[in-house]
Amino acid sequence: MSIDPRILEQVQQREWFYRFDLPDGSSTTSYLPEQVRPVHETRLAMMRERLEPLCRAEDLTAIDFGSHQGWFSVELAKMGCNRITGVEPRQRHIEDARLMVQALGLESKISFIQSSVEQIDSVSLEPADIVLMVGLLYHLENPVAAIRTAYKYCRRVTVIETQVGPHLSGMLDWGNAEFVRPIKGCFCVIDETEETHGPEASTAGICLVPSAETLVWIMQRVGFRDVALINPPDDGYEQHRHRKRVLAVGYR
Repeated sequence: MSIDPRILEQVQQREWFYRFDLPDGSSTTSYLPEQVRPVHETRLAMMRERLEPLCRAEDLTAIDFGSHQGWFSVELAKMGCNRITGVEPRQRHIEDARLMVQALGLESKISFIQSSVEQIDSVSLEPADIVLMVGLLYHLENPVAAIRTAYKYCRRVTVIETQVGPHLSGMLDWGNAEFVRPIKGCFCVIDETEETHGPEASTAGICLVPSAETLVWIMQRVGFRDVALINPPDDGYEQHRHRKRVLAVGYR
């Protein structure tokens, strides 16, 4: 595989959110704090448990919602996924991802479109075997609609990784004290309204973060079957080990 050295030079001259391994044996420099960088490797290890056997066995396609600079799209290609479409609202990230795909020689496998998950029906996108939603859900003001979108565009399996909040259950008066309904879960409201200019923050500012139990219940209610939370590796990122982040898998 022949890679234009000028493209590699562009990649190597700057810092990235992720640590990409490059064809010449070097790696990109990440601007993430060192203690946070393992979050990506833990996410990837948990994804591989379910996705790599599928990708190795069959000719599959994927959609990567909130694809950012394309790191997980690239990793899906490495697993053997044949065609990946990254969906990303920020033009800056689209440009970064396309540059990286060029540097890695993966243009035939990975492409990107600029859209948010909320507006995806306004662009041309075909359903795919695999849907990824990694590090996205907790930056959205309508996570239920996003999970419905994942189901709509998924033919086989969906992976959702998200920050989660504390759970709430019990009964709630629903009109009066004689008529109550069970609480199936809850969301924490997080304010990113002053950070929407940031490259990794919400584009809208109001964020609803589900509990882990809420995420599983919603995935089941929109139609996913065999929904499960994947256990993190013993040496995984501390938020995953302490269940402050979870990775859920659901099937069509």
